[in-house]
Amino acid sequence: MRRIYFLAPNIETSKKIVDELLLARVEERHIHVLAKRDTPMEDLPKATHLQKTDFIPALEQGLALGGLTGVLIGLVAVALPGGPVLAGGAILATSLAGAGVGAFASSMIGSSAGNRRLKQFEEALEKGGFLFMVDVPKNRVAEIEALIKKHHPDAECGGTEPRIPAFP
Repeated sequence: MRRIYFLAPNIETSKKIVDELLLARVEERHIHVLAKRDTPMEDLPKATHLQKTDFIPALEQGLALGGLTGVLIGLVAVALPGGPVLAGGAILATSLAGAGVGAFASSMIGSSAGNRRLKQFEEALEKGGFLFMVDVPKNRVAEIEALIKKHHPDAECGGTEPRIPAFP
C-alpha cells in the first residue's frame, strides 16, 4: 500500500473527491481527511490519531533500537564473569525486554508529537485547505492521482509515501 497526499481547497471539492474515490472503489476506511482545528468536516472521513501523529514510525524505531540495546546488554551479561549459564536465553530475554520497553517509550513520545510528514501541509491547512491521505495499492497510485487531477485541477498533489503500515 502507498499513501497519496493531496490538498483540496474547500469542503465542496473535498466532498466531490470523496465521492469519486468511492466510485473508483477506494474503500472509505482508506480515505483520511485532515483540516484545521474546529473546521466543520461534515460527513468527510476524518483522519484518526494514528494518521495525525508519529505513533507508528516511533513505535517501529523504538522496537528496533530497544531490541538492539537488549541484545547488546545480553551479550555484555554473558561476557561478564559469573554471567548466566544459559547464554542464549539471557540474550533472548534482554532483547525482548529491550524491544518492549523501547517500543512502549518511543510510541508514547510519538503519540504526543505531530506527524513529521504533515509539516509541509500546515500552511495550506491554516488557510482552510483539506488534506487527503488516501491509501491505495501501489499499482493504483498513478490511476488515482490522474483521476483527481483530471476532475479537480485545483487540487494539489503532495506526493506519495513509499509505504504505510498495514494496520492503522
